[in-house]
Amino acid sequence: MADNVGNKDAKSFSENIPFSNNGGYHVKGASNYDWGMKDRLSRIFNPKSGNTVMLAFDHGYFMGPTSGLERLDLLIPELAEYADCLMGTRGAIRSSVPTTYNKAIALRASSGSSVLQDDLSHESMVVDIDDSIKMNASAIAIQTFIGADGQKETIEALNKAVNLGSKYSIPTMGVVAVGKEMERTNKFFLLATRMLAEFGVQIVKTYYCDEFEKVASACPVPLVVAGGKKVPEKDALTLAYKSIQGGAAGVDMGRNIFQSKYPREMIQAVNKVVHEGYSDTEAYEFFENMVN
Repeated sequence: MADNVGNKDAKSFSENIPFSNNGGYHVKGASNYDWGMKDRLSRIFNPKSGNTVMLAFDHGYFMGPTSGLERLDLLIPELAEYADCLMGTRGAIRSSVPTTYNKAIALRASSGSSVLQDDLSHESMVVDIDDSIKMNASAIAIQTFIGADGQKETIEALNKAVNLGSKYSIPTMGVVAVGKEMERTNKFFLLATRMLAEFGVQIVKTYYCDEFEKVASACPVPLVVAGGKKVPEKDALTLAYKSIQGGAAGVDMGRNIFQSKYPREMIQAVNKVVHEGYSDTEAYEFFENMVN
């Protein structure tokens, strides 16, 4: 087995050369998947732009009713029209997302701790694949802690999801977790995103970092960038723009949309960046024109 003695840091990522094994399909690395897997991925990633705007509202599974998520039944109808994919728990989706919306669903399938505990890194797959099928999930999302105390068990949960998802043609989205003690460097994200891709996930959710284009080039499946903590709308649009320019295939935003004073206008501005090629400056002008 290979070890890390004498290893050299990777240097040549060929960032300017597009991924070479797409076979005419619009989702990175998915040309050899079966029809059902591709069909689900096409619901998540817009076939015209190749990108996705995910709306994340799964925070309650460990945080409870945070600001902006007090009433999911009022929030989701306001925003769902402008999202390609809704990311939430089965309880939230069943109770608060109308079945008539016909949106892709990224089903949060891992859990383990709450904010009452300091260590959130011990998660396992808690949603049966049967329930994922019954909910017509377009993807199952598993939180994975690379370099943290719960690394082994979350990697095992991720691989369990990949095995079951492959059996039933449901993509797995590996979510790169970043805890309080974990570094947020391109070296860490190069490691974490590549590990998840090599375990067999079809999508990796990660964070933006310096030299993100190297991270995107080295990962053979699409990267979706997390919105993270609430920042001013202009900064959030800059994050979306830099992510897409750096090679991401979309964003998965929550707080930077539903905690905005104008969430409906904000998600439309994010769409302009992700799907229509707007710069962050153009998207922010679009946002200001809508709210003024």
